Amino acid sequence: MEHSRHRMSSLWKNQWFFLLIVILGISLITAILNPRFLRINNIINILQQVSTLGVVAAGATILIISGNFDISAGANLGLSACIMAMMIKSGVPSVLAVLTGLFVSMFCSFLVGAASIMFKAPSFIISLAAAGIFKGISLALTAAVLQNIYGQFEFLGATRFFGIVPLLFLVSLIVYFFVFILLKYTLLGRRIYSIGSNPTAAYLSGINIKLNKLIFFMISGGLIGLAATMMLSRIGAAQASTGSGIELTAIGAVVIGGTTMDGGKGGIVGTFFGVLLMGVIANSLNMLQVSPYLQGVINGVVIVIAIAVSSLSQSDQKRVV
Repeated sequence: MEHSRHRMSSLWKNQWFFLLIVILGISLITAILNPRFLRINNIINILQQVSTLGVVAAGATILIISGNFDISAGANLGLSACIMAMMIKSGVPSVLAVLTGLFVSMFCSFLVGAASIMFKAPSFIISLAAAGIFKGISLALTAAVLQNIYGQFEFLGATRFFGIVPLLFLVSLIVYFFVFILLKYTLLGRRIYSIGSNPTAAYLSGINIKLNKLIFFMISGGLIGLAATMMLSRIGAAQASTGSGIELTAIGAVVIGGTTMDGGKGGIVGTFFGVLLMGVIANSLNMLQVSPYLQGVINGVVIVIAIAVSSLSQSDQKRVV
């Protein structure tokens, strides 16, 4: 009996379990108010919508745990998607276009990390400046014209396993699994937590902070490029504004999932449920025909509440220690 109580208490202390309860609660209320919420087509739609966000959020989880931020992720995604779309549109094989897009996104993230190291400036500020640069390059390359490749690159976006499960969602699950293994069972994962917890102690223990920081940004960049590929395949078009704002939603999902803004603590399981919560909230608001303007307000409030809860939790833990 006491063992069962201990297990239940441990569950409630896990952020992901709390988020699961909230997701189920919101889903139940929405289903009662609008039964169409539980239709297969709508569930597939939710899974597709959270897939791209989840891949970006997985990269953001690595960065935030290590004490870094990348506000340029959305602009990076847009640039990568535009380059891929332009190449496919001009007759370049899809595989080569995708590889180029992945290289571009990784290189852009590498530049953000390198500039942050070189100028000894917070990655938040550097990436904020980089976002404008990446978007400007996208506008210059496309002349602000939508790059439409409808019907030419549908494999990822149109494939369904058993006619139900979107391939995009399975790709995002593979990414979650990859990051889970990376964080929990690898030397690089231990370095992510060490650098995020105490950079000075990590440096004194022999960890190359600068090199590892570049690696973290490049992994995140690779995932941004993958997200750009997924989004392009699903939408069939790209422009400079593609992916705009996804970085803030991704950071919000990561924080909601229990990863602290100070770094050194968090995990990909919480991020998964944070992303799912964001997707369910967005879909529920659409189902209930809430004004798009109010939806932005509600999403902002959810993120602020999550940050407040995370901050209060950290304060309580410090008092206990």
